[in-house]
Amino acid sequence: MGKKERQKLFLKNLKEGQGIISYACDMTGISRACYYKWIDNDPKFKEIVEEINEGIIDRVESKLLNAINDDDLTAIIFYLKTKGKKRGYIERVEQDVNVNPFESLMKELPDKIEE
Repeated sequence: MGKKERQKLFLKNLKEGQGIISYACDMTGISRACYYKWIDNDPKFKEIVEEINEGIIDRVESKLLNAINDDDLTAIIFYLKTKGKKRGYIERVEQDVNVNPFESLMKELPDKIEE
C-alpha cells in the first residue's frame, strides 16, 4: 500500500475514532511519528485532519447546546465559564500577599537586644 492510500485509510480511521490520533495510527498500522511527519510535510493532509477535528468539535458543541436546552445546570455553567468570560462569568482566585514579611518580623523584635 502506498503513502496516499495509507493517508486515506488514516483519515477514515481518524473520523471513525472521533479524532483520536493513537486509534487512527493503530488501525492504519503507522506510528505517531509517521503521522506527525505527514502533518509537517503534506499541507493538504494537514488541512483534511483539521477539517475532521473541527467537525468533531462542531458535533460536541451541538451536544452541549442540547444539554443546555434541557436545562442541564453543569452544561450551562461550563458554557458561561468558557463563552461568557467577557460578561464576568469567570472564576477568580484571590490572594492576600504580604509583600514584605521581613518588615513585619522586625516590628515584632524588641527595641534593644541584650548581649
